[in-house]
Amino acid sequence: MKYLCLLYDNEVEAAKMSEADQAAEFQEYIALTERLQAAGKMVSGGALQPVATATTVRVRGEQVLHTDGPFAETREQLGGYYLIEADTLDEALEWARQIPAARSGSVEVRPILDTANLG
Repeated sequence: MKYLCLLYDNEVEAAKMSEADQAAEFQEYIALTERLQAAGKMVSGGALQPVATATTVRVRGEQVLHTDGPFAETREQLGGYYLIEADTLDEALEWARQIPAARSGSVEVRPILDTANLG
């Protein structure tokens, strides 16, 4: 089953990290990605641009609304994701706990809905 691991962290706090700490954390992400790939569990992943670059789209009847930024003010922002293949939720959670964002923010793990047999 595929699981989406959504990485949330506080952009303001992350920006306060020293360049050396940022580089060390980036190397942790690279190492985790390599472990996922070696285990055959990596489907895809990526980091997002800062939340200030986001545009939210809402459709209300015939009206289309575009809003700069995220849809809600939060302490943590979505910063990236891993899409992984895992045999069980427990396995997906084990991979998620290794994501550096879990130490300072959170990692939301959600199974991907299998739509092959729908409609």
